[in-house]
Amino acid sequence: MRRLALIAALAPLTLAAGPLAAQSYQGRDSSTRQGGEGREASGSTTRGASIQPYIEASQIVTWQISPGDDVLTYTQLAAGVDAAVQGRNNAASVSLRYERNIGYGDAADSDALTGLARGYTTLVRDALTLEAGGLASRSSVDTGGRNVFNPAIDGDFSTETYAGYIGPNLATRIDNVEVTANYRLGYTKVDGPDILASGGNRIDVFDESVTHSANIRAGVAPYEPLPVGLGIGAGYFQEDVNNLDQRVRDAYVRGDVTIPVTPVLAVVGGVGIEDVEVSSRDAVRNAAGVPVVGADGRFVTDESSPRRLAFEADGLIWDVGVVWRPSNRTSLEAHFGHRYDSETFYGNFSWQPDRNSNVGIAVYDGISGFGGRLTDALAALPTDFQVIRDPVSGEIIGCAGSVGAGSCLDGAFGSIRSSVFRSRGIAASYSRQVGLSTVSVGAGYDRRNFIGAEGTVLAAANGIVDETVYLNAGASGPLSRNSSYTVTTYASWFDSGATNLGDTFALGSSAAYYRNLTRNLTARAAIALNYLDSDLTAEDLKTASALVGLRYDF
Repeated sequence: MRRLALIAALAPLTLAAGPLAAQSYQGRDSSTRQGGEGREASGSTTRGASIQPYIEASQIVTWQISPGDDVLTYTQLAAGVDAAVQGRNNAASVSLRYERNIGYGDAADSDALTGLARGYTTLVRDALTLEAGGLASRSSVDTGGRNVFNPAIDGDFSTETYAGYIGPNLATRIDNVEVTANYRLGYTKVDGPDILASGGNRIDVFDESVTHSANIRAGVAPYEPLPVGLGIGAGYFQEDVNNLDQRVRDAYVRGDVTIPVTPVLAVVGGVGIEDVEVSSRDAVRNAAGVPVVGADGRFVTDESSPRRLAFEADGLIWDVGVVWRPSNRTSLEAHFGHRYDSETFYGNFSWQPDRNSNVGIAVYDGISGFGGRLTDALAALPTDFQVIRDPVSGEIIGCAGSVGAGSCLDGAFGSIRSSVFRSRGIAASYSRQVGLSTVSVGAGYDRRNFIGAEGTVLAAANGIVDETVYLNAGASGPLSRNSSYTVTTYASWFDSGATNLGDTFALGSSAAYYRNLTRNLTARAAIALNYLDSDLTAEDLKTASALVGLRYDF
């Protein structure tokens, strides 16, 4: 069971597939995405708002096909709310759900709180907004860390992740000068089991962190009045990770220029200075020099030990690139440069071929801890997102986005080692409205190079590279006036650079059918199949689940 728990902590969490915000020198900027028109839905609604609370009661049967041959049953009770507000001066989307699973016989009881939220409100019209976002997620151990329901495994071997951020955004003009600024305060917490790697080597799992991010920039556009655009900006990022008092600090100042080539194409470039530091303390050690582990299964920080430098890069930074915006439906931005004492690539592409479809691609590169990566991803979500939940577990698994915009969280999860890392990758998504149905496909690759200071227990993680590849597809919509469906499929590959962990492959599918019995009462039936192949287990893990139940919408 401890080996399976390690898979939950280190293998990829596959919530959804889609692009994340590309890291840029203008910052870990949450860039206000005040998007989306109000959409009508059933429930308690007002103009531009939809609030849909509900309760559910279901019966679940799970068959653990291998290893073993166990059949377990559960009663699932759940309550939740899906809400969306799209107004002139504020917008928000929330999907929140609490469930209680009551097991019979050898089945273990469990409960879970899952949800996703993102929104903003205007404090000063056309100048100042306040935005916030949040996430609650639970990972079962049998599918490589993917957030799905697995009654075959006791709830003590699950990992729960909570994250949130809040901060103001300023965008205004002083004569011809555009001034933008933002600040974001973030917090991330992971609750998980005592984790041991194969062979007894301990992997320290992320506990919690606090992040601070601030950016400011002033600039003029081309021909206002010069033939080129000019700007100057500065930024600061800090993440304090509770594990071994790790700290990431990143401060920069830079200037940039925009050179128009055609009305829709421009060459851009910038140069500046940046100072990046990653540091930590060592663990408390006993008389034999062995690191001490606390009751929570994590290393105990030696507060009296000196701070050790794990990574440092200071001096010149630069980048060049292109910006192409032929219409308000198409945007391309690509950059190449020098940062972190090495080459860097980042950029994004967004295309709406028509009002019913959307394509998004993002390339990112940055240094942070698990918490900083996750809060950055939350800030990149649109405010008018819609989610698809696993029909058996209730966990969010579909792309959190809309036809007009999409941005998701796959690459932000990956492994949850406590060590700070440099994360580079690419993510892509495609969504389309086909009649009344929505179809989405997403894929991505995430590479994490971990950083640990010499002379500390984190030195064992220094230089280790974990790689994740993920793929998602889903469809949902009505079948008739009184019925609807949801179908989802996922696959993920996780390759750990630690020789004692090996590889993990996870695959699964689910399907659900809904039938309206009355205006507010819906009958539902669902099935789910999950498969896990891990180098840490002698046998592959295969499970099948089925659900029947009722849902009442208020």
